[in-house]
Formats: sequence, structure tokens, C-alpha cells
Amino acid sequence: MDNRSIVALDFDDADQVIRIVNELSDLVSWFKVGKQLFTSTGPRIVEQLREAGKSVFLDLKFHDIPNTVAGAVASATAIGANMINIHASGGLEMMKVANQSAEEVSDRLGIPKPKLLGVTVLTSIDQSAFQNDFASSRTISDQVAYLSICAQEAGLDGVVASPLEIEIIRKKCEDQFWIVTPGVRPKSASLGDQKRVMTPKEAIDAGANQIVVGRPITQAADSYKATKSILAEINE
Repeated sequence: MDNRSIVALDFDDADQVIRIVNELSDLVSWFKVGKQLFTSTGPRIVEQLREAGKSVFLDLKFHDIPNTVAGAVASATAIGANMINIHASGGLEMMKVANQSAEEVSDRLGIPKPKLLGVTVLTSIDQSAFQNDFASSRTISDQVAYLSICAQEAGLDGVVASPLEIEIIRKKCEDQFWIVTPGVRPKSASLGDQKRVMTPKEAIDAGANQIVVGRPITQAADSYKATKSILAEINE
């Protein structure tokens, strides 16, 4: 059973999700619930996945004033999410109170504290877009490194970042700092809207703790075969 790959369940149909989870049940243990699925089905889908013995990355990218994000993280912790993300660009105070909220709820309920990750720069943004859209003189790598340092200072467990920034994060942050990388595409897959990408094997070899793969698995003609192929590529 692979713990390094997280399958992104980017659907709005709970029945379709459960079918895919059952299909891949003996291959992977982690699944990602994002905005589309959560908005359609609500917290029940997280509970269903947990009841099936799966670990859930709740990918809602909370970004608001500190009090609001703290409340959202508390709720996400209470429904059983194993990993939660918030935008690191929300600031140090926001990240600190979110982390404190997760600790308080997990202690009160007697459950393990979920991993709390800071989202750095989305993998759909390249250097040109970053400079033009945000009027920034920084490189994306510099921005990711800065946000990762802030996330670590706030007490977060790690970050979500492109595989291209793994090396600089490893240089700037502690060894145990957790790195989850979207923007992962197998050798034969289309890039879609992803810009800063690596193959699954390249991302793991670069130092990612976990990778997120969605469409190359869930939109494949044979999701089971596609998943086995990705796991074989990682383990080459």
C-alpha cells in the first residue's frame, strides 16, 4: 500500500468517488478532497473516506482573517481530515492561530492532530505570470522559500509547493518539514493547466514526501492500471 501518492478526487459525484476509491483501495491509502467535491457533498465525504480506512487530504486552501481560518481549521479537524492546507500568504498570525486551533481540537477530541500545510505558489503559475500578475521582482523560487520559512516559523508541519522548489525548501527548512507536491505528471500525460511540473519519480527523488496526482489517474480509461504504472515509475 503506497503512502506517498495522493489521488485527487476532483469530481462532484459522491458515487463516482466511492467507486474510484474502492477500485484503488489496495494500491493507495491517501485521497484528496478539494473544493469541487466538498462543495457538492459536504463533510460527509470526508467521513465516508475515513470509514473506509483511507487518509484524507482536505484541500480547501483556507485564506481569510485569522479568526475565520482558525474556525475553519477547527471544523476540518473535527470531521477527521488527516491533512489540511491554508494559504501561507495569509500571513504569520493567520497560520499561527490555525495551527493552535488544530492542536486544541485534536487534544479535546483525543484524535491525532492533522498535518497543517501552507500553500506557497500555485503550480498553474509560471515565472512570467507571477511577475506580471503580482508585480513582483522576486523569482517564484524566492517567494516559495520565503513562504516556507514563514510557515515553519508559524508551527506548520510543511508546505504545498511545486516539485521545482523542493530543493530550495530543503535548504531553508528543517529536515522533518513535510513537502507535498502537486504539478506531478507521468511521462506520457498531458500537462493540462499545470506549468511547473515533474514526473512522479523525479518529484520523489527530489525530496517530496508526498505527491498529488489527479487527472492522469481519474480520467484514465483504466484508473487501476494508470495508478499501478505511476507507482511502478516511482519505484524504478
